[in-house]
Amino acid sequence: MSRPLILITNDDGIHAPGLRNLVTFMLPLGDVVVVAPDKPQSGMGHAITISMPLHMQKVKKSHEHSEYSCSGTPVDCVKLAIDKILPRKPDLLVSGINHGSNSSVNIIYSGTMSAAIEGAMEGVPSIGFSLLDYSYDADFIPAKPYIHAICKKVMGEGLPLNTCLNVNFPIMKDGLINGIKVCRQAMASWKEGFDQRKDPHGRDYYWLTGVFENRDFDPDTDEWALQNGYVSVVPVHYDFTAYQSMQQIKNWDLNV
Repeated sequence: MSRPLILITNDDGIHAPGLRNLVTFMLPLGDVVVVAPDKPQSGMGHAITISMPLHMQKVKKSHEHSEYSCSGTPVDCVKLAIDKILPRKPDLLVSGINHGSNSSVNIIYSGTMSAAIEGAMEGVPSIGFSLLDYSYDADFIPAKPYIHAICKKVMGEGLPLNTCLNVNFPIMKDGLINGIKVCRQAMASWKEGFDQRKDPHGRDYYWLTGVFENRDFDPDTDEWALQNGYVSVVPVHYDFTAYQSMQQIKNWDLNV
């Protein structure tokens, strides 16, 4: 039987250490094709490119795997890979490993997770991996056995329809992890503002700033898991319908 076909992408760019580590981790598990942005695309969410053409360049082709860089967003990468590059629908899509957590509300802004969500929308079992360490020199090696275990289980068991996984790794002190927790997304948010400055021509410009505020400390959340040394695994469903609110809205008198 043929080996599984694994598509890898990210939002930090094709040269990011997190992606380079993920490629190494995936090679023993299947035939690997990388399609990743040619530059960092963090915070792009589920953006797609519609106002300009996309360009792709083959950057590596070997007996082990092939790699392509794309001028677009992470979601562009997934769409192009499935439509133009891969010989068939992949058995697994993995996105990351992101430099920094994508827990809680961060999933909404994350290009890493949007790529995984796009994979799920295409009917591909998909996982986004992130590490709670923003350093360029972050140590991804302790995550390897957990990534292998999760990927093997997903390829063997599949995932529920319209669902992908958001997997976050804690900062690993001495390479130690306490285990894995399947949990929910914490209810947290960013308290944001804009730092206003002047350019050399006297014109105003702005830098977005913010402080992450977690108000949800229950032990069944991803934030609790990460702060206590666990890998958090959150099943993510891209159906945004608030089913619990439907009856209340139906009871409104909306006749005009």
